[in-house]
Amino acid sequence: MTRKNPNSLSAFFKNKCRERGLKITPQRNAIYKELIESKNHPNASSIFNQVRKVFPEISFDTVNRTLLTFAEIGIVTMVEGFGEPKRFDPNTESHHHFRCIKCNKIIDFQHKSFDKIKIPEDIQKQFSVLNKRVILEGICDKCVKKHSP
Repeated sequence: MTRKNPNSLSAFFKNKCRERGLKITPQRNAIYKELIESKNHPNASSIFNQVRKVFPEISFDTVNRTLLTFAEIGIVTMVEGFGEPKRFDPNTESHHHFRCIKCNKIIDFQHKSFDKIKIPEDIQKQFSVLNKRVILEGICDKCVKKHSP
């Protein structure tokens, strides 16, 4: 699900929760809302810091477990942490990532030929591939500007 339409995202969230028998609580709504309003791929800590402004009694563990549950039922995907805490992506449609090696910013992008990458036969024989995602690493435009003379 893309980030573009908040109403369709909200319906997607509610439908997925109902399908899996997950109660739609104000706290879960707040966690999902923060996630879809984020302009990046936030980690549990950044979501926690925002949600506790509305729910001061919420614990970090609750936010983290909720995000992991969301990933388990397909509401969000986990993004590779690259040695940092796991990050979460509400865009569940097929897409790929560019990661800046300087600032760790992650940017979504689409590329049809990457979607069609053939799984090597030896991998297909050994494993059950559930997802294909290409991750490009480099230096983002902001970091290039910071470090250029």
